[in-house]
Amino acid sequence: MKKVWFLLLLFNIVSVFAQQEPNLARYQSPDEKLKFWLKYTNEVLDSEDYPKLLIAAQKGIELSKNHLAYKSRFYFLKGNAYEFNNNQNKDAAINYELALKYAQQARHLRNETSALMRLSYAYYALNETLKRKQLVAYIKQVVDTTKNTNTKSVLYGSLGEYYLDNAQYETFISYQLKAISYKKLLKKTVANDETIGVSYSQIAAAYTKMKQYNKAIEYLNYARPYIKTSPYISAFSCNYYLQCFVPLKNLDSIQKYYNLIYTYPSKKDSLFLNLSFANRSVSEYYANTGKINTAFNYAKKAVLLGEKSNYEDIIMEANAVMGRILYEKGEYKKAIETLNKASKNALTYDKESFVNINKKLSQSYAALGLWKKAFYYNEIYTKSNDEMMQESAKQSIANAEARYQNKTKGQEIKNLSTQNTLKNIQIQEAKKQRIFLISGLILVGIIGLLLFQQNQNRKKTNQKLQLLNQELDEANKIKARFFSILNHDLRSPVSNLIHFLHLQKENPELIDEEMAARMQTKVITGAENLLSSMEDILLWSKGQMENFKPHFKEIPITVLFEETQKHFSGIENIQISFEDPENITLNTDENYLKTIIRNLTGNAIKALDKTPNGKIIWKAWQENEVQYLSITDNGPGGTQEQFKALYDDSEVIGIKSGLGLHLIRDLATAINCKIEVSSQEDSGTTFTLVFG
Repeated sequence: MKKVWFLLLLFNIVSVFAQQEPNLARYQSPDEKLKFWLKYTNEVLDSEDYPKLLIAAQKGIELSKNHLAYKSRFYFLKGNAYEFNNNQNKDAAINYELALKYAQQARHLRNETSALMRLSYAYYALNETLKRKQLVAYIKQVVDTTKNTNTKSVLYGSLGEYYLDNAQYETFISYQLKAISYKKLLKKTVANDETIGVSYSQIAAAYTKMKQYNKAIEYLNYARPYIKTSPYISAFSCNYYLQCFVPLKNLDSIQKYYNLIYTYPSKKDSLFLNLSFANRSVSEYYANTGKINTAFNYAKKAVLLGEKSNYEDIIMEANAVMGRILYEKGEYKKAIETLNKASKNALTYDKESFVNINKKLSQSYAALGLWKKAFYYNEIYTKSNDEMMQESAKQSIANAEARYQNKTKGQEIKNLSTQNTLKNIQIQEAKKQRIFLISGLILVGIIGLLLFQQNQNRKKTNQKLQLLNQELDEANKIKARFFSILNHDLRSPVSNLIHFLHLQKENPELIDEEMAARMQTKVITGAENLLSSMEDILLWSKGQMENFKPHFKEIPITVLFEETQKHFSGIENIQISFEDPENITLNTDENYLKTIIRNLTGNAIKALDKTPNGKIIWKAWQENEVQYLSITDNGPGGTQEQFKALYDDSEVIGIKSGLGLHLIRDLATAINCKIEVSSQEDSGTTFTLVFG
């Protein structure tokens, strides 16, 4: 993105229509022919007809022969033709190298300056790191020795871009401010004003990278007066504003500048580039605010438009954002595929992007359980991030030291002789101190290692104890649950049996033969049901002893209602009815739900103990794909305080009261069932079980 500014300055600031090819036969001297042919070639460049520019530049090279300055310029223009015609950077670099060579031979500083500027970008685009580093060293020599204002303004900008590409933002800003100061000394023109505006905007981009967004907006505001006449550069400026307002989460400003970008006329290359950048920024905003689907739609546009732009750094950045969003969507395989695309050129164009891409690759592989791959990319991320931080720190220290050394240089030269003597003494003392210091550090390291090992052993022991305590606590909870189940499911039938035996023993005269036969049949049936319930509960308890967890399967409610009716068949004076007109089937644990139904039925029977004509109604129905079970009695009702055990884990309870509600609550939670209670005084109580 940042490189395209200078392309626009070179070729979009002035719009000129190409003239007809000049008739060189009209000019006698070679110099006149070269002069007019160069003028024509520059006009072809301004018209952006790059195939025609390639032909014109080649003819200019052939005309130049031994005119090194002209030859340098025509090779430069030939490089432009390759570079700006679908980014043929390899061929562009070859011609820029020749342009630089002939400019140096001709001692033509202006041509040399232009060639150095474009060659630096070509090496960046080709990932020629070593060549670019060597070129930057030479550029520093040129700016340190020249007094030419134009050369300083251009090459300080190129140096700044080199450090921007390597994420050394403070150094970049320093060089760019120097470039601006020299540009302001040049003759005031529209083109020069726009280069100043571009430089301010690039400084804003650096502050954005450093997350100093308000500072970035300040420099973008500095740039606005210089670029107001250029719709092309204004479009890029809007994208830089977006980069600031996205992390500030200022949606109104984001929408303003996003819509504004679409209003600026642009050539195809800058159009696709700007739109890709804008959609990527908006995608990041929605991703940061959790609206992943909206973010995905903008990211998809960014990738498509980036591919149309043919700029590899724009494509890389769009894929990086898309990879992040695919990760957020949980589409980890697609995220890995997209992030790998972005990773190919990330280190070349933006170290920070390279770091973030490898972080997301590590997280994506981890999400898939591919720990070896996740560890591999995490190592790359950690190493790259550390290197970037170290480079930044080293550069800041180096800059501080350089400033200090420049201020004290004169005094140091005067005192050099005395200092040498003192330094020899200091060196000897320093050697002794170093020995003591190293010995001390070794000792401290050994002690630290021992303490670390002791701490690790303590942590392992504590973890084992904590695990054992958790297992013991879980075992106690399981035991308590089974005692609760046994207490509530068996008490009622046993109580009925004992009641009859006491009646038979203490008041035999109240029982006639017909009643005795009927009650005997009822007792036998109740005892058989009791035995069946005991076997059912004990077998279930044995199966759940190691791990008290539900086992879900499809259960017809009719089956549970029939078993419940059979279980409570010995209850007299209370009418128990069951309604399941829709033949509901539930996906749940049979034993959990059976225990809940029995406990609720038992509680309802207790509530109707003193109510004449007691009624209990069980119902099953379905609404909007949600299944319901309800039990309603016509008892005396109750207060919310009496049902508190259903909702409050901390409620203190006894064995004879409330424990059933705790049991119901725990079992219902385990099978994803919600319990609702409605109770009115003298009108009865309704418990509703909600599934779904």
